[in-house]
Amino acid sequence: MILIIDDDHAVRTSLLLLLQQEGYDTKDISSPNEAIAWLNHNTPSLIILDLNFSIETSGDEGIKLLKQIRKIHPLAPVILITGWATIELAVRGMKAGANDFINKPWNNDYLLQSINTLLNLQEKKTEKLSRKKLDDRYQLQHIIGEHPDMLEILETIGRIASTDASVLIMGESGTGKELVAEAIHQNSLRNNKPFVKVNLGGISTSLFESEMFGHVRGAYTDAKTDRIGRFEMANKGSIFLDEIGDLDHSNQVKLLRVLQDRTYEVLGSSREKTVDVRIICATNKNLTETVAEGAFREDLLYRINLITIKLPALRERSSDIPLLVNFFVDNLREIYNRPNLSISQNAMKWLQRLPLPGNIRQLKNLVERTILITKKDSLDENDFQSQLETTVKKKGHLQLPEVGNLTLEEMEIQMIHKAMDFHKNRITKVAKSLGITRSALYRRLEKYNIPYDEASD
Repeated sequence: MILIIDDDHAVRTSLLLLLQQEGYDTKDISSPNEAIAWLNHNTPSLIILDLNFSIETSGDEGIKLLKQIRKIHPLAPVILITGWATIELAVRGMKAGANDFINKPWNNDYLLQSINTLLNLQEKKTEKLSRKKLDDRYQLQHIIGEHPDMLEILETIGRIASTDASVLIMGESGTGKELVAEAIHQNSLRNNKPFVKVNLGGISTSLFESEMFGHVRGAYTDAKTDRIGRFEMANKGSIFLDEIGDLDHSNQVKLLRVLQDRTYEVLGSSREKTVDVRIICATNKNLTETVAEGAFREDLLYRINLITIKLPALRERSSDIPLLVNFFVDNLREIYNRPNLSISQNAMKWLQRLPLPGNIRQLKNLVERTILITKKDSLDENDFQSQLETTVKKKGHLQLPEVGNLTLEEMEIQMIHKAMDFHKNRITKVAKSLGITRSALYRRLEKYNIPYDEASD
């Protein structure tokens, strides 16, 4: 049963009609006291809770009631709904245990989507599934692994895919976050609709609106024709926002509006557009720490992490390394027409002992590079070891990362961050230490969305 708690008779009536038409069993209550009395003797499947009662508009009454509800029914999904919505109030509500936050007047489709998602997520896991059973039930063939942590992640993917819950995928670089995002889309009801990938770390601040929301001809100097944005491309499907932790503050606000209201404006046009899209985000940063540092909006974090999937580093599931190596080798046999390729047992054990800070990406690059360089078909430990040697610049004792660990772009970003920290944001000194001009440094800071407060040189 869905419980509606709101002091406005018109709101309760409207919600009752909407939910009953969708086949939900409902109950409506007008006051906090009456709600607590009912909840002490009944268990709802979901609660829609108004934050303001009588003439109160601060949301304090609703937050107080939410905390009481959480003591009685800690697991019941709660959707907050209010006509006096503020960002601060939304964050307070989420911290107090709400699952979603919707403004009045609400969009019926979005409200029903949220209700359906939260109810589906309440379904309990009935059994631990083997890898074979998971593969029989879901499309997960591109994710390699049988470690218990990976089986739990695969089960989570299958269970949440059919919902429209926003998903935040966390993990070190190279752990397979994009593959997980693709699997969520492939196993969802949107699998025959677009799956649009966006690397937010690669979009400059000035082009964010044009890239994400599109633009009309003449919106800015170089806008020669109309352009469709990524959200419109992904309509009815899923959008994968990779490296969301790199998004700057001003564009976090613009993204938040789309996630909260499902509306946006095309750059250069005042006409508002609506979008129906599943949001999947990924980051290699600890967003909780980033929020504490003031670099990431807390309300945006609550919007994107209804479900959080934390991918383990490869060193934490080294038992999966042989499976991954064999998968890579099987593909490379066909690609390079070398049907007799094989890996010795000693080589496989040596690979399992590697720290592999670049995770699956580094392992894949190491295997492919070794196969390309080595002409023999039976590869042993020495063949792999020779490709893992690091280059040391004697003067200055500079040690470069192992091949496959970092891309040139990732190295450049790290060096800029290091130089900015070392020289305390003194642009002239940073540029000189990196061997580039000030204008070249500014271009890179914008390109990589690296925030900074310019210190006096």
